[in-house]
Amino acid sequence: MAAWFVKNLGDAMLAWDALGQIETLYRSLYERADSPQDAAVFIRHESEGRLHCEVMAYFSPNSFLLAAELDAVPCERPSKEELSMHVGAEDSWQTLFS
Repeated sequence: MAAWFVKNLGDAMLAWDALGQIETLYRSLYERADSPQDAAVFIRHESEGRLHCEVMAYFSPNSFLLAAELDAVPCERPSKEELSMHVGAEDSWQTLFS
């Protein structure tokens, strides 16, 4: 499977602007294509033992245009644990994690 992408959006209390930017860019890039089932962005709050958590955005392989626009870096497919879909088609979960 092709690479996923990840971007650290920083402190969870300050990530709202970045999350809004992701939504806006997703709509401009993918909604014209009827939100493909394999183009989605997922988020997770991660602390890695630190006091404050950071929001990590995970871009599916087919959302590479969005990932490139936001300077996300390649990564492995994230585990489903504590992951939530930020933008994408309802069927994305099943398509990307089955």
